[in-house]
Amino acid sequence: MRLWLSKTSEVPVREQLATQIMLGVVSGDFAPGEKLPSTRELARRLKIHANTVSAAFRDLEERGWLESRKGSGVYVCERPRATPTDERFALDQLIAEFFRLARAHGHQPADIRARLRHWLNAHPPDHFLVIEPDAALRALLMAEIADATGATVRGVGLSDATGQLEGAAPVALHNETATVRAVLSPGTDLLLLRSRSVAAEMAGKRKPAPDEIVTIVSGWPDFLRWAHTMLVAAGLSPDALVCRNTSEAGWQRGLRASAMVITEFLTARQIPHGCDTRVFRLIADASLEELRACAEQFT
Repeated sequence: MRLWLSKTSEVPVREQLATQIMLGVVSGDFAPGEKLPSTRELARRLKIHANTVSAAFRDLEERGWLESRKGSGVYVCERPRATPTDERFALDQLIAEFFRLARAHGHQPADIRARLRHWLNAHPPDHFLVIEPDAALRALLMAEIADATGATVRGVGLSDATGQLEGAAPVALHNETATVRAVLSPGTDLLLLRSRSVAAEMAGKRKPAPDEIVTIVSGWPDFLRWAHTMLVAAGLSPDALVCRNTSEAGWQRGLRASAMVITEFLTARQIPHGCDTRVFRLIADASLEELRACAEQFT
């Protein structure tokens, strides 16, 4: 079987190799029980690193397509076996069969990729993709969006964003616009989220007395700093504010003695009952409405 690899593609070489070997098994180019070329031989033939070949072999072994026989080599399984933990198996078979048929009709890999990209992009998104470099902030945004819209929400950092866009409606905080757009293709739609104002949230609500303690609680250090700054700006005394990081042991101790506990959406679930808890969501109402309208198109 001829194997072709593109070293300039956004698809990792390891994944390209594994997919084509799987295609070879489905199409009969690699027969059940057939021994594959050694890692070193295949690496030399394809002019890639041996570790890349080894990684592709391991992936296919885990997914039930190949088996390694100690001291003998790597062989095609007599019968590809799906395991309960491998949910991709059935989909892999369908995709491999599609590629076999496309190749049998004379279509070239570049043409297949181009048409696949066209059809995938033609379909409307079915989930939100939060693009945010800060993992803790990303988790908070994902939780708020899922709660507000009921839609499927996934998250990704900047370096992995371009590979996760298919079928996604990408979203990012407004202040990250330039950073996020720099890693996206020109013309990619991007929903920008406005942040909620803590000072505005405090407006009209009872302020603690000067001798009362207000505790700010979060597992995201930036929330602690941000909330502390904004609450001071809203008129609360710095001496009345205590910050608790949920990553530290005993952070829940004494919270009920606080006049008020201020936290974000995720941590709110861990605050002990009996506390006067104020949950500050990060995403502004206007942005949540825009997200809800977008989520309606998913179905």
